[in-house]
Amino acid sequence: MKTIAVPELKPIREVPLYSDFRALINGCADRFGDDIAFQIKIRKETKTAPAEYRTRSFIEVKKDVDALGAAWLRRGMAGKRLAIIGKNRYEWILGYWAHLCGLGIAVPLDKDLPQEELEQSLRKAKADALYFDLAHMPLVDALKQKPEFAHLQYYCMDDVAGFDSTEKLLAEGAADCVAQTEYRSLPVDGKALAVILFTSGTSGLAKAVQLSQFNMTHNIWSVLSAEDLRHGDVNMAFLPYHHTFGSTGQTMMYAAGMKSVYCDGLKYIQKNIVEYKVSVFICVPLLIEAIYKRIMAEVEKQGKMKKLKAGLKISNALRKVGVDKRRSLFSEIHEKLGGGLRYIVSGASPLDPKVEQGFIDMGIMVVQGYGMTETSPVLAGENPGHVRPGSIGHSMPGVKLRIEDPNEDGIGELTAQGPNVMLGYYENEEATAEIFEGGWLHTGDLASVDKDGYLTIRGRKKNVIVLKNGKNVYPEEIELLVDNLPYVTECLVFGEPRTKDGDHKDLVLSVRMVYDPQRMKETRGAVTPEQIEAAAEADIEAINGKVPHYKRIYRRYLTTEPMEKTTTGKVKRYKQNL
Repeated sequence: MKTIAVPELKPIREVPLYSDFRALINGCADRFGDDIAFQIKIRKETKTAPAEYRTRSFIEVKKDVDALGAAWLRRGMAGKRLAIIGKNRYEWILGYWAHLCGLGIAVPLDKDLPQEELEQSLRKAKADALYFDLAHMPLVDALKQKPEFAHLQYYCMDDVAGFDSTEKLLAEGAADCVAQTEYRSLPVDGKALAVILFTSGTSGLAKAVQLSQFNMTHNIWSVLSAEDLRHGDVNMAFLPYHHTFGSTGQTMMYAAGMKSVYCDGLKYIQKNIVEYKVSVFICVPLLIEAIYKRIMAEVEKQGKMKKLKAGLKISNALRKVGVDKRRSLFSEIHEKLGGGLRYIVSGASPLDPKVEQGFIDMGIMVVQGYGMTETSPVLAGENPGHVRPGSIGHSMPGVKLRIEDPNEDGIGELTAQGPNVMLGYYENEEATAEIFEGGWLHTGDLASVDKDGYLTIRGRKKNVIVLKNGKNVYPEEIELLVDNLPYVTECLVFGEPRTKDGDHKDLVLSVRMVYDPQRMKETRGAVTPEQIEAAAEADIEAINGKVPHYKRIYRRYLTTEPMEKTTTGKVKRYKQNL
């Protein structure tokens, strides 16, 4: 079998490789001491009073982990499986770490899942206890009515009558020195099953992924050794903790010695970035692109587009001779983002190359990463020395990637090996054997490597549209072109029969376009249905003029209704009613 190897990123710094989470928590307390690890808002700003905050240093976090772990040990939680559900907050990650540092297996759950699916997850993972926030009281009330969940122990992150709260548990554990000593002496096997995570797949039912602590700590070492993530940076913990990119990412930021903060909600993100002077932000392309489009729309509205373009020309010329004035030339834009934002990490789906390059040109480094729940999660990425917008860089240090059975265009399935690769799917030997065919994890993604070793994802293997003439079309490639239209918020390219009789032997490309009526009006002057259709038709024809004939879009469907997505922003292709 022919294969193409993907080059590894070379480490740019030395960082500790921890064997497990207890070693990581202890190591960070020793290395970063009294530095602030978390800043937590306890009261929002009002017209008459400023916001109030509390902080936890790295030493205090270690004390909290030991105290919570000791309290749970006294309640018989050793060897138990703890399901965790709630929004991102300090109590969530504290409970996650405390349970992993000697007690048992953690089962993060998606806070947005319907009741029935949450119950299925608890059942499938064989959870012994549930650690929840106030918003999930209806879930708890429903579970308590069902005999099959009568065995569950319940712990609440908030102070709610009838439940042990995090605050109460911390106070009890902090006062019990004997329990703390016992907790700290519990064995931790970094190579054993530690976390059961349910995938947020876009093409079918979620699978239960089994990860060890070393899967995750090795991935943390891999990323920190290759990326410019610094002690003292400020990280906004935006990605949901139930997703591996959220929980491993948060643990990684902690291991780097950063201060972490939380946003007040999706619509407050830019405000919170300014409020906390966030310097590092890990998020999904949908949000990065929305922030960029908002900035560009404001520049255009203020009539400063010519000034911006002139500044970019000057900046690019200066950079060629080794002079970097981006942060001063584009200071107005930096101030709108708090003045400190310097590093954005994008993952979960492809980022528009124009957006990535746009931020870089203005002095904010954007790097794109690639991974999956099954790999803890990061497999590949860019870093400041290796950026090529549109690609996902090289494989991370310690990770082996290769392209299997490439076609004449060098495109084949991406496969992986490394210490970050999962233990397998929980109680699903058939799916485990299928994904590990030949000893390599098969990602299901099609990819290619250019002459300089940069890896580009071409699309999902199962999404490829095979036309009657034998040509393969990767819908994600066309979607990037449509997404560049200023009024398009999301789109989906798919194949459908050319004729109404449903003859699937002859497919044509079609696109579903979700558009913003206000941006359609501002950028195309289109308001009536006829004008909107005409504007979209003209833009699609312009795209068709830039691609080979077999990649032309034959039909389009316009709508203002968003498509159903996973919690990481991926469109659920199999859920779309086209």
